[in-house]
Amino acid sequence: MFQIFVNAHYDFVGKRRWFYVASLGAVALSILSIALHGGLNYGIDFTGGALIQVRYDKPVKVGDVRKGLDELGLGSAVIQQFGDSREYLIRLPPSEQSSEQLGTRVQAALAKAAETQVEIRRLEFVGPQVGRDLQVQALYAVLAGMAGILIYVAIRFDFRGGVIAIFALAHDVMVTLGALSVARLEMSLPVLAALLTIVGYSINDTIVVFDRIRETRGRGLRRGQILADLINGALNQTLSRTILTSFTTFLAALVLLVFGGEVLRDFAFALVVGVITGTYSSVAAASLIVDWEGWLARRSRASAGAGGRAPVAPAVEKGQGPAARKR
Repeated sequence: MFQIFVNAHYDFVGKRRWFYVASLGAVALSILSIALHGGLNYGIDFTGGALIQVRYDKPVKVGDVRKGLDELGLGSAVIQQFGDSREYLIRLPPSEQSSEQLGTRVQAALAKAAETQVEIRRLEFVGPQVGRDLQVQALYAVLAGMAGILIYVAIRFDFRGGVIAIFALAHDVMVTLGALSVARLEMSLPVLAALLTIVGYSINDTIVVFDRIRETRGRGLRRGQILADLINGALNQTLSRTILTSFTTFLAALVLLVFGGEVLRDFAFALVVGVITGTYSSVAAASLIVDWEGWLARRSRASAGAGGRAPVAPAVEKGQGPAARKR
């Protein structure tokens, strides 16, 4: 099997505090962007209303499109050029008209204002109640997926591993949503599918790393070895698989983003960001084990110092093993 990074010895755990700073910064920027923009840019799937894609026989300006819509008095409309200056995407607020009536009226008004033929290429209509229901169901879908993953990892490995994996998944989802907010892309059903794909992809990568850590710990620490060395070894052993898998997935998502057109743009963008953050978080999540175990070791020593006998905790960093204490 083709491999890269053979016999790698990178000190990932030693750089974990840089991971924490980068992750907290990315999450903070994501939350700030979403707050400043007044929330995510929900698409018609979640807000309700009408989405109409039209194509003119000749190039027209946005003003001509706006002029035709104003004559209908349908409320505030969002107009977006879709590809070239002959094709536009129009979002209208919820209306009591049927989709057929609305499409006919819009087509006639736009053709009259621009004095050219107009083709309705797509017409989607979602009621406001359906949009709200989809928002709630989308949230439930993501939370249910994370809960299932927590249960699986807690049983397969341990509860701490499940909690760390959920932190990593929440990080990936939040950073991806923040990237969508910064780019002002829509949160739609295809993007929700991309988020769920990212959750599955990220946990798969994390489980591969955690499984190697468990396998190595099962053989016990070698003489003079500390937990940080063991985790670094597991990360370096799985590095080739992680990079190759992530890179091929990234290339596929990038091709969709570049050549997939406007319809697939938001979906592909979310996948590209998610693959990057999912790969990164798998390494950072493993590093969290060291600090968690270190916190337990300090608590154990504090309990022993208070008069109780606590079990000997494994050395997690340099200067914590029995040999260090003898010195």
